[in-house]
Amino acid sequence: MTEGCRTLHHGCSYSSPHIILVIKCVILRKIFGRVQNEDGSWRIRMNYELNKLTENTDIVRFIKSRRIAWLGHVMRTDDKRTPKRILEWKPIGTRIRGRPRKI
Repeated sequence: MTEGCRTLHHGCSYSSPHIILVIKCVILRKIFGRVQNEDGSWRIRMNYELNKLTENTDIVRFIKSRRIAWLGHVMRTDDKRTPKRILEWKPIGTRIRGRPRKI
């Protein structure tokens, strides 16, 4: 879940906190599996049960802290490294606005 946290950016629809929390619950349901009721039937775990099992860890805050830690790592690297050059890159020129025309 947190492996791709460095690649999520603000323009991505998957970076909204609600979507991240939904994905977290889906993954945790796969990890912890189903629960057997007293009558022998099986059911999926509810969100409050998943939160109790993970001690109510805030995944959005964790992802943001990992992104900030990664930014600090990139800032400390050598100026010749590609991530540092991309971070400090200033684009030149302008782009044409609007949708490209069909030829």
